[in-house]
Formats: sequence, structure tokens, C-alpha cells
Amino acid sequence: MMSFRRILFNNCLALLAAGSLLTGCKADVPKPPPVVVTPPPTPDATPPQYGTPFAGVPDRADAVMYQVNMRAFSQTANFAGVTARLDSIKDVGVNVLYLMPIYPVGQLRGVNSPYAVRDYRAVNPEFGNLADLRTLVDAAHARGLTVMLDWVANHTAFDHSWITEHPDWYQKNAAGAIISPSNNGITYNDVAQLNFDSRPMRLEMISAMKSWVYTANVDGFRFDYSDFQPNDFWKQATDTLRSIKTHKLLLLAEGTRASNFASGFDYNFGFGFYGGIYNVYRNGAPASTFDALNTSEYVGATGTQQVVRYTTNHDVNGSDGTPPALFGGKAGAMSAFVIAALYKGVPMVYNGQEAGMTTAIPFPFTSVKVQWGANPDVKRAYQQLLAARAASPALRRGTPTPYSTTSVCAFTKTAGTEQALVLVNVRNAGTVYTLPAALANSTWTNALQGNTVSLGTEVVLPAYGYLVLRK
Repeated sequence: MMSFRRILFNNCLALLAAGSLLTGCKADVPKPPPVVVTPPPTPDATPPQYGTPFAGVPDRADAVMYQVNMRAFSQTANFAGVTARLDSIKDVGVNVLYLMPIYPVGQLRGVNSPYAVRDYRAVNPEFGNLADLRTLVDAAHARGLTVMLDWVANHTAFDHSWITEHPDWYQKNAAGAIISPSNNGITYNDVAQLNFDSRPMRLEMISAMKSWVYTANVDGFRFDYSDFQPNDFWKQATDTLRSIKTHKLLLLAEGTRASNFASGFDYNFGFGFYGGIYNVYRNGAPASTFDALNTSEYVGATGTQQVVRYTTNHDVNGSDGTPPALFGGKAGAMSAFVIAALYKGVPMVYNGQEAGMTTAIPFPFTSVKVQWGANPDVKRAYQQLLAARAASPALRRGTPTPYSTTSVCAFTKTAGTEQALVLVNVRNAGTVYTLPAALANSTWTNALQGNTVSLGTEVVLPAYGYLVLRK
């Protein structure tokens, strides 16, 4: 199944087009999330710890994520194919590896979706076995890479054992039949909707999550479709996972609810920001679009809680197209990624993106393989940008101040005594940016190339050109 992110993006895009930027893809006005109260986590039997807990998990604000779609990533389409390219992944400048679902895929009513899970505690033999997964995790850790698994809490496949063993763990219609999840009039008939009023189901679900931290030594989870389960369930789950004191875990909600932050997630997902990129680069919306999203997407966030931002992922890549196809070729795609990576939040790269891939990877991700090495110039640009981000506290964590115009996304970021200035032309034509008085006649270091840059009152930017400065 194509899952539900496409629907959320369509909602966001409609709102953006209507000018409702401050509300992102939410129908209500952003407001502080309610306080989530939940019973304490219930202890359960845990398996022995495999390996040594990884000590290199980054602080959540310093993460750079890399999404791996095993089916498309390599010719072998398995864990071994990913393990073989870990050095190349590390080379991009990322530090968190996020693996799409690794669990057996349901066959009954199935459409070969990785998001139709048949067994939460098993490895999909399509990718290998537990030993192969452990080898991948060990090799990633040896290279300083954190590993997150993808978790699908909302539903299971129809041939999951819970269907017959615990039918009360599912929602049913008036006739007593287990139902499939629906959203915006679309019903996903390949999966069965779980019932989050069932306390035993919740406990078993959370126990299964927790087991992977021990059996595979993973470092966190990306939680699919997480806006559609109760906040008290997520609070129960995150509290239980945080109770594993031997591990520092990163927890990403693939959702937009402000209350996800109160539920204990490190991250929300930047659906609205992607919609903003689409609207700016495809529909000519002003570059100042991004400024408002830095407010709306962070409602409810405290401390260093972040939003993950991207220019493509497994959903929109298949449905919309690749970044070069969407945003104006290689130059436009890179221009868009500079904004996603540096303005605010944590950037994510989807496999093949750094190779300048122009062929989309459609669901169910079996027909197209990433063509590695086709565009070395694109990979160099990603390496250069992410290395600059890693070397600069201001670019990673700084407080942004917007100076955008219709055609140029412009902002400074400040952290302590360091300041960064980013200028990005979002149009396929050269433009002249007039510097505000606070930035005119100043001297900087080019964060990408290392040379000294003296600014006057104007900056000439070529089509899709960008400038990243620091001092």
C-alpha cells in the first residue's frame, strides 16, 4: 500500500496554496499540546542484550538522517547490499541510518507493502536473517552510524497471528468483521486496523518494539503514521523505551501533531516544509513561505526537539517524482536541499538522492534500483554542504532570523559567538539580492569553500545559486 503520507501532503499543499502557512497541514489553529498523562510503563521480560550499546548516538539536534529502502538500494535488495555500501553512505556526511520496515510482509489481501507487517518480532527473509541484520548494525556502529528501524503501529497484515489469536485487538464494524484503516475516503484493504483501546495489545506492541533494542542493538525508531494513534499510547511507548538506560534512543514521529512532542518524541516530520518547497519551486510561491513554517511546525517543541526536513522520501519520490524532476534539475534540487538542510531542523537524505537520481522509485519499490556513481558532482555537493553543517554550531543549532524576499530564501543563524548567513535563489533565473542594513558591508568566510567573502550592499546569485557564509 502507498501508506498515508501522500494524503497528508495533499492536505498541506492545499492549505499552502490557500495561504494558510501558519497552520501547516493542520486544520486547527496551533496551540500548546495537552499534558499527556499515562500509567507508568509495565515491565516485561526482555531478551538478552546482543552486542554493546552504541555510545556514538548523536544529540537529536545534530542528527543527519539517511533513509534506506532495501528493495531499491542494491542489486541484491537485502541487508548485505546495504552493509557493502556503508562507507559510501557515511561519506555523504550523515550519521543516522534509518531502515524501512524489516519485518515479514503479509500475503493475505497483500499488495507487497513493507508497511503490512505479518510479525513484529521477525526479520523479512527477503532481506536476510537476524544475523544479517546484526552484521549490518555492527558494521554501521563501527563507522559511527546510528541505526533506526521503521515501526508500523497503526495496523497489521491480515495474516498476522494476532488476527486469529487476539481478534479483540482490532477494530470491527457492526457485523463484527475486522476493518481496514481509512483516510479521506480511501480504504487500505491490505491491512487491519488495530484497536488502541486494548491495553493487552498496547503492552505486546511496546514489548515487541523494546525487543529490537536488545536483539539487534538498534538505536531508535521512526514511527509510521503516528498522528493517528492516541497520544497516551505514544507516551506509554516512549516512556518504556526511555527506561532502557543502557541505550540512547532517537524517536521520530512520522506526523505533525504538536502533541507528539509532549508524548516524548525527539522529532516530528516536516510534511509542511516539503509542501512549502513544492509550492515555492513548482508553483512560484514566495521564498518567504519557509519563514512561517519555522513557526508552525515547531508548535509544542521544547528544548532541542526538532522537525525532520527533506526534499524526497519513499512516498513522494514514487508519487511526485525525484528532486531533479520536481525542482529544476540538479541545480534546483540542490538549491531546495540547502534550505531543507540548513534553515531549521534535522535533514534527511533518501537513498539515491545523493546520486542525482532522475528515475523515481515507485511502490512497491521492486522495479527500480539506485544507479550509484552516475552524478559524482551531485554527491560532492551533498558532502560539501553536510560537512559545513557538521563543522558549524550556528548551521546545526543556531537561532534563525529571516531576511527572505520573493526569489531568495535568506536567513542568518546565530549560536553563541558564531553567525552564519545563507542565501538561496529559488528561481531558474539569476537575481540580485539587496542585503539588509544589518548584513551589508560585512566580511565572512565561505563555509563551503573556505575563502574570504566581503559583502557590499548587493549579492548576485545565478539561477538556483546559493551562498553559505559564517563568521
